[in-house]
Amino acid sequence: MKKITEIIELEKKADYIRKKLVDVSVKNGAGHIAPSLSCVDILTLLYYHVLSLNDDPKWEGRDRLVFSKAHGAYGLYSILADIGYLREEDWNNFYKGSFLKGCIERSPKYGIEAGCGSLGHGMPMAVGIAFGAKIQNKKYQCYCIAGDGETQEGSNWEAVQFAVKYKLNNLIIVVDCNGLQAMDSLDNVLSPVDSYQDLSVKFAAFGCEVMTCDGHNMAELKNIFEKVSELKGDAGPVVILAKTVKGYGIKAMENVVKFHFRVPTKEELAMGVRYER
Repeated sequence: MKKITEIIELEKKADYIRKKLVDVSVKNGAGHIAPSLSCVDILTLLYYHVLSLNDDPKWEGRDRLVFSKAHGAYGLYSILADIGYLREEDWNNFYKGSFLKGCIERSPKYGIEAGCGSLGHGMPMAVGIAFGAKIQNKKYQCYCIAGDGETQEGSNWEAVQFAVKYKLNNLIIVVDCNGLQAMDSLDNVLSPVDSYQDLSVKFAAFGCEVMTCDGHNMAELKNIFEKVSELKGDAGPVVILAKTVKGYGIKAMENVVKFHFRVPTKEELAMGVRYER
């Protein structure tokens, strides 16, 4: 599968994916647009530049990606359709008779490695996949995209302890740090002061290699993943904390809690979007 190397082309692709997911979601009345929008740039960089993939979604040598924040899957569906793993009509008919669910289900033939509807399960599954690869001397990498809200689940930290103990340097965890969850901000719900800084301290304390970046800056994202690929030796898992904006791309939705579930109206869309440059 041909990779995109130029920043401007990756940005154009992210704009296309963002517009596609909004169009399908609005047309079909499907919520959870905001958590989908915050991770589009991350997904675009991974699928079009980083991951080792080919035209067969079940190719044994492929890199594995576990999408733990499964309710925000519309960007993932748009990408899987764009690269030919999903049929375009299945994505276009989402919520209108398509087999695709609001939260992803495991479908290897469509490039979906794990079902993650219940939050806090994707990271442990990714750890298991990475551990299995390591003990079998497999060369593929395992990536996990998690939401910052779901790091409140204790299962994640059990998995991180295991990953550090067994030095899973084939595991890269990307946390979409948009600062909001379903009903409020992380800072108000559970984090002591600053949820972003709190996560950095926690992952580092567990023994992970922690990196931070702007999750909407394609050049920064590209640079951070290049740094990850340069890490050698017996280091443990890498955690990338990507600072993002929930609802990014639709100005009326950005950083607004109520849009976790809501579909924007025509009037709200008319207030401005970022993906039509």
